[in-house]
Amino acid sequence: MKPEIEAKFSTYPLEVRKQLTDIRRLVLSVAEENNLGTVEEALKWGEPSYLVKGGSTIRMDWKQNDPDVIKVYFHCQTRLIETFKEIYRDEFEYEGKRAIVVPLNASVVSGPLSHCLQMALKYHSLKHLPLLGA
Repeated sequence: MKPEIEAKFSTYPLEVRKQLTDIRRLVLSVAEENNLGTVEEALKWGEPSYLVKGGSTIRMDWKQNDPDVIKVYFHCQTRLIETFKEIYRDEFEYEGKRAIVVPLNASVVSGPLSHCLQMALKYHSLKHLPLLGA
């Protein structure tokens, strides 16, 4: 983990840090399992952000004014959130066209979130397909 990401994670409460670390691991795991190459990890808008060549940026953060959830953000001008809403209507809550809302107590080890992350990391090869190839 890059020092600036580690420093950012250290500012979060312990429960939040654990959930964000689990989501980070899931992003890295999905990229590795799909042979997507090196994951660029950075802070964008002060939030941990992840990108692979050919993918769309994934950001995640926790805000003190919404303390029971983490939000996983996707580029709002993609079809990602509208596709996630179509496929996973009941599995997640969403924030407009930009985020999946993940409760702090939710399991993020695999399942629907993993699939959503995969679609984001492969976005440019999927964007022409109905439902992004899902």
